[in-house]
Amino acid sequence: MPDTSHAANRASSARRRADFKALGPFIALAALIVLGAVVNPVFLTPGNLINVLTRTAFTGVIAIGGTFIITTGGIDLSVGALAAFVSGVMIIVMNALTPEGLPPLMVVLLGTLTVMVIGALAGLVNGLLITRGRIEPFIVTLGTMGIFRSLVTYLADGGTLSLNSQIRSFYRPVYYSGVLGITYPIIVFALVSVIGAIVLYRTRYGRYVTATGANEEVARYSAIHVDRIKLAAYALQGLCVGLAVFLYVPRLGSASATTGLGWELEAIAAVIIGGTLMKGGSGRIWGTVSGAIILASIDNILNLTGAISVYLNSAIQGCIIIVAVLVQRDAKSRP
Repeated sequence: MPDTSHAANRASSARRRADFKALGPFIALAALIVLGAVVNPVFLTPGNLINVLTRTAFTGVIAIGGTFIITTGGIDLSVGALAAFVSGVMIIVMNALTPEGLPPLMVVLLGTLTVMVIGALAGLVNGLLITRGRIEPFIVTLGTMGIFRSLVTYLADGGTLSLNSQIRSFYRPVYYSGVLGITYPIIVFALVSVIGAIVLYRTRYGRYVTATGANEEVARYSAIHVDRIKLAAYALQGLCVGLAVFLYVPRLGSASATTGLGWELEAIAAVIIGGTLMKGGSGRIWGTVSGAIILASIDNILNLTGAISVYLNSAIQGCIIIVAVLVQRDAKSRP
């Protein structure tokens, strides 16, 4: 008679490890909140928490799109440079429309439509080069990162593009105002997260995204149009960049070659910290949300304490990515 107790114990142990892995980002976030409160009581004040979550929204929205790409087994290094480029285009378009006598709301809507379309098209270009050109995602997006960053530098003539003061005054509340004390960027981030979770967990497309990342060849044999799935993921990432820019531009009302610098690192770090496998096949939207908040909280705590220079924040994020990937490899190597 076969001994099933050992197999049952192994299955139970595997489930416990999976549960802990899923809860890991949230446990880390809770521990970080406690640490922040101990280090500086200002951390838990409503004003500071709103500030942290508002600043999380930009890279958080981008990271939601990045979750789909990384779940397919890809990567996008161009999102920060694309954000800079579409920010510049948005400002140019709105500045050009202002003298035409259009209402400020119409100017902002047309500017927003422009960046959403350009973002989606840029994502499609990345996706086509990867799927039709058969070029590695790392190489493609590294190349387009340089292209987008150069384009915004050219548009700004090496300087800064500034939004018309009249439109900026009208547009400014999109970043600084909100509902019941909750700023609009936080609300948009929450809505995008919910929509992303529904798409990834509850739709056929989400299941195909996971299947593509888990085993691309098996997915092809299962009649899944892998190239279309990847193409849609990169287009979705472009849309998320456009939405992040819509929220970001009213904050400063300007764009330059340094806009969005490091956003790609933050977005990837948020996804990996959240438990999405770097090799693909397993995506966690709510983990990504937690990862984005963790990164913003770390920056905020460091700023409040002054323990480490803010210029080292990117170095810390890089270390976090390396550690997160090492933890994933260690978890996969266990029996």
